[in-house]
Amino acid sequence: MGFFDFLLWMLWIYLVIVCIWIFIWIFIDIFRDHTLNGWAKAGWVIFLIVLPFLGAIIYLIARGGSMAKRQAAEAQAAAQANADYIRSVAGDGSSSPAAEIERAQGLLASGAISQSEFDALKAKAVA
Repeated sequence: MGFFDFLLWMLWIYLVIVCIWIFIWIFIDIFRDHTLNGWAKAGWVIFLIVLPFLGAIIYLIARGGSMAKRQAAEAQAAAQANADYIRSVAGDGSSSPAAEIERAQGLLASGAISQSEFDALKAKAVA
């Protein structure tokens, strides 16, 4: 087995892995798509099983654009959920000492708390 035979085998292995990855990605997209009803999903799955390469090419041509939009929407939703989680864990900045003193000063000005309660809140915020 020569060097070129080795390269040819590597090319075939690469192509097989790429084909398997495309089929897996298409199946994932079929079942994640909420716009397709059950019969349409079953039809695509049967088409992909009976004629895999033709079915994959037709699916990518017919639904490739919406496939990218769905993936982008899922990525955006995941990023938003991550940002919301980080904000909930880290706090939104309103728990800083200056913000707490300002809130307590507003309560003092409105007469909701007394001067001694304000001093206690201020000491607690600073500590």
